[in-house]
Amino acid sequence: MNDTSNNDLLKMADLARQSGVPAPTIKHYIREGLLPPPAKRTSRNMAYYDASIIPRIRTIKELQRTRFLPLRVIKELLDGVGPDGPSDPEAAVTRVLQEMAPSRTKSRADLVEEGMPATELDWFRDIGIVTPVGEGNEQTYSGDDLELVETMNDARKAGITRAMLPATILEPYVRTIHELVRTEVRMFREGILPVAGDSLPALAEAATVLSERLVVLLRRKLLVPTLREVLAEDAVAPKASGPKGSKPPGRKKSGKK
Repeated sequence: MNDTSNNDLLKMADLARQSGVPAPTIKHYIREGLLPPPAKRTSRNMAYYDASIIPRIRTIKELQRTRFLPLRVIKELLDGVGPDGPSDPEAAVTRVLQEMAPSRTKSRADLVEEGMPATELDWFRDIGIVTPVGEGNEQTYSGDDLELVETMNDARKAGITRAMLPATILEPYVRTIHELVRTEVRMFREGILPVAGDSLPALAEAATVLSERLVVLLRRKLLVPTLREVLAEDAVAPKASGPKGSKPPGRKKSGKK
């Protein structure tokens, strides 16, 4: 039997065959609320399912297989698509980022006690890198905000002092990464959003994970070649210009005989 149209009803065996997912797994998805109940039941042991759920079944299985997401998270992602079409892409990406972010929380007082200067925490807040909740020492940091602050503090503990790497080093990072994110958003809007349809939440999750992996891998790949380029440029520059006020080397003038 070939894949049927969205108006067709299928027995569980046919649904499993066409989706490529075993019947017990599909039944589990139904029990967990990821799939609707049978569209039609003719007897206690005979039920028919809407063929239109086949793409959703495949998406659930793919997210489990490749992203190792729990069913609860997958349900939240897929439920972002309502009967009138895909949800707001911003909401879909926001849900993904919230699920990917660490769930720990720390207070400002705890971070200061661990060695993070209050002045740096204030600077992070003032330039918009982190957004703590609350006031004064009762402020709390969580998710990626906490991860960023702890990353800087871990660098200090590893011996990278503030003199070597001041907090202000994050400003060029923010500017550069902002342009990178703008590029990613444009690619998402132009390449994925117009054709995503009901798969928008799952595609938003996949695109977000992909972009993070690509950034890490490409940076790792380019680091050594770029270091060689910079060292070569530094080695050539003094030879080309020489010290300030110096003259090109040449033969000494001989005195009068």
